[in-house]
Amino acid sequence: MARFDLSEQEWSIIAPLLPNKPRGVPRTDDRRVLNGIFHILRTGSPWRDLPERYGPYTTCYNRFNRWAKAGVWLKVFEALTQHSPQSMHLIDSSVIRAHQHAAGGKKGARITPLAVLVED
Repeated sequence: MARFDLSEQEWSIIAPLLPNKPRGVPRTDDRRVLNGIFHILRTGSPWRDLPERYGPYTTCYNRFNRWAKAGVWLKVFEALTQHSPQSMHLIDSSVIRAHQHAAGGKKGARITPLAVLVED
């Protein structure tokens, strides 16, 4: 078990929410696939760099997309937050790299803010 793999408690919450439509081919273990998806989301690495212990990267990629279209991720998020409301601390940030010549704009150009902060 890797450092950030799902615990038994987390798995017991998530498992009933996952769609299980058996097809002709035996399914790859959902828990293993979920751990692979979470590994990619946590590290930001490409799908092709997924470690072999999580199974084929194509399986993880396809299930991630299929479950996103089916709304499974929203259900998982809501279920986990119901069991742990104090975990709802989110941080949002954006990093935009400027071109190396971006600092040489027009001299004396007026910069107008897109949003104005208002205090009570």
